[in-house]
This record gives sequence, C-alpha cells and structure tokens, in this order.
Amino acid sequence: MAGFDHGPNEPDEKESLETISRNTRLGLKLFMVYLVLYGGFVFLNTFSPARMELVVFAGLNLAIVYGFTLIIAAFLLAMIYGWMCRNEIDSPTAENGEVKS
Repeated sequence: MAGFDHGPNEPDEKESLETISRNTRLGLKLFMVYLVLYGGFVFLNTFSPARMELVVFAGLNLAIVYGFTLIIAAFLLAMIYGWMCRNEIDSPTAENGEVKS
C-alpha cells in the first residue's frame, strides 16, 4: 500500500549512545540527591531517635513527615527524570514548528 512502506524515524547509533549516556548521568545525579535525603533519614534514626519523635507539623512527628517527604521527593525526582530525558524525536513538532510525520 502506498504510504505504509516506511519505518519509524530512528536516531543513528551515535546519537542514541549519547542520549543513553546523558540519561544515565542524569539518573545518577538524581539518585545521589535522593541518597542524601534518605541518608539523612537513616542518620537521624540511628544517632538521634528521640529527635524523630519531635512533633513538627499538625500533630505529626518528624519520622512521619520525613517519611512522606521521602515518598514525595522520589515521585518528583522521577517526574523530573522523565521530563528531562525527552528527546526532540519524541516531540510532535520539529524545531521550525512543522509537524513531523
């Protein structure tokens, strides 16, 4: 059939390796951010467990607030990673504003 004989637009191998490399570096940086946050949580629990009982917000202790903060931070970092790993190939428009086919 006419018009159905072309394959998907795939990036060349060099561009693909550069993208994978960039995404890996970004993922590791975001992981380090989370590791510091989680390390702080573990450090507080290990060396100052009494501080985790301190009520900090709306009757909730620091352990609960910090734990929920870790969950929210993980979600936000995942969203940032997904947003920053997008390529222009994934975008429906080209650089000059034309719709890609």
